Amino acid sequence: MSTAPFQPNDSFRDTISTVDAEGKRVWLYPKKPSGRLYEARKWVSYGLLALLFAGPWLRIKGLPVLMLNLPERKFIIFGQIFWPQDFFILLIAALAFTLFIYLFTIVYGRVFCGWVCPQTIFMEMVFRRIEYWIEGDSPQQKALDRRELDWDKLWRKTAKHTLFLLISFLIANTFLAYIIGTDALIKIVTDPLTAHLGGLSSMVLFTGVFYAVFARFREQVCTIACPYGRLQGVLLDKDSLVVAYDYQRGEPREKLRKNQDRTAGDCIDCHQCVQVCPTGIDIRNGAQQLECTNCTACIDACNNIMELVNLPPNLIRHASENDIARGTKFRLTGRMKALSGALGVLVIALALLLTSRSNVAATVLRTPGQRYQKTEQGAIRNLYNISVINKTNQPYPISLRVLEPAGGTLTVVGAPETGLRLPAQGLTESVFFVELPRTALHETNQPLRIGIYSGNELIAETSTKFLGPVMR
Repeated sequence: MSTAPFQPNDSFRDTISTVDAEGKRVWLYPKKPSGRLYEARKWVSYGLLALLFAGPWLRIKGLPVLMLNLPERKFIIFGQIFWPQDFFILLIAALAFTLFIYLFTIVYGRVFCGWVCPQTIFMEMVFRRIEYWIEGDSPQQKALDRRELDWDKLWRKTAKHTLFLLISFLIANTFLAYIIGTDALIKIVTDPLTAHLGGLSSMVLFTGVFYAVFARFREQVCTIACPYGRLQGVLLDKDSLVVAYDYQRGEPREKLRKNQDRTAGDCIDCHQCVQVCPTGIDIRNGAQQLECTNCTACIDACNNIMELVNLPPNLIRHASENDIARGTKFRLTGRMKALSGALGVLVIALALLLTSRSNVAATVLRTPGQRYQKTEQGAIRNLYNISVINKTNQPYPISLRVLEPAGGTLTVVGAPETGLRLPAQGLTESVFFVELPRTALHETNQPLRIGIYSGNELIAETSTKFLGPVMR
């Protein structure tokens, strides 16, 4: 066991493992992982994939679990409809989510990248496994790519890329369903192609993007394109949990030789941790490497070797840099506790906003360019525009009443005999007059409260101003 501080050659930080000295792409052939953590990752991944593909079809009170309809500016989250008027709630939710990601990264490193990120799950648990199934493990894949084109190579490559395209098409349709909804997606699929050229173009575009990412771009998404991967160097510190090599145990490295007393560290320099890495790094170079997604494949590979050579497991494990250096166990720091408290406050605020949120929202504005009018009876009349939004999947018959000041009357212009109707997930707009007696006016801009009723139930209210003559 080494007692001297581990000082690796940091020259590896000047380049990335997937680009050579001439700037050309280095194609990676990671070995198929196996082990306890990999099995756990598979179950987590399959569960998340099932939720992802089922998500657009799941309903809560008739509404999708999740739909982000950007063209119509309508967002449905866990069966709740959010309109632009609910922007402040979405802002609080975005702040809470951002702080959660920040806190989660500070404490647990890039576990999200390796275990939950859709890019990693699709790449490692879907596309890579298809590649292993059709082309074999790392050595077989290398040999196949080096070989001249023959029938065996042709059918394997054709089968692989055909499956890649089909799965990319399925993913594209799923993501499109989260944007426009399953009803609109089914309409695009079942109607003649000429009726939905825009939707068809979107499907083709999304399919091409996903195919290019998983067939060619691959791990470059994590090391080059993903902003979260770039931010990890800022978010992590030496107390964050990462996948780390225990150099105190492992150094100095020495190959294992039969019938020879071992005087070096536990690392036998077998390079299994490098061969299994999906981004091609050597975890022994040091923690917090840009390309490391904390997928834990190297932990399984190392533990398998440690078991074979009768050495203790977890030479590579989840630990912080300070834990490795000091030989201590992980603990929460003051910064982690403070951020946890701030996150708790935001979550409570978000919960209060969601529970107090009205299912119906109304906006009333005085009609532009219109002054007040005097009636023959001496009352004062103002003209207003109203917009009422329904955030539920239930239609409402509605009526409008003056709540304050007392004595006011309200007349909807051109209202049908059955009254106004508020459609499900929609809005209704109208114009109405409010008439107040002179005795109810106490100032030039009199506060006015309007109630929206469904039957005799007050379902929403809004405030505006009533313009009257100058008070003397």
